Amino acid sequence: MVKNVDYSGGQAATVSSVIVSNLSNGLRKGNWDRVEIHFNDIPEEIIDSLIDEGIVLNVAGGLLIEHPLILPYVKEVVGETDSVMGLPVAVTRKLIEEVL
Repeated sequence: MVKNVDYSGGQAATVSSVIVSNLSNGLRKGNWDRVEIHFNDIPEEIIDSLIDEGIVLNVAGGLLIEHPLILPYVKEVVGETDSVMGLPVAVTRKLIEEVL
């Protein structure tokens, strides 16, 4: 049995990981970052428009929270959006500082 799962009225979570290596001193550090995204109900016509446009078909999980059509339906982001988009900047900056 396949259950229909979507983001509308629900939530999603992303996990990103980063490893930073200092080639001069050999130090290597890694860490991960988890972000939760909570959504309001998303109208079917918005979902259809996103699918017709096609961009969401080329991103992991079809999750593109910064898209102008979806942004009004993002209720809450627990964490940093840069992590959702691919690179947790704060985690990366901390790891760089640690290996220097």
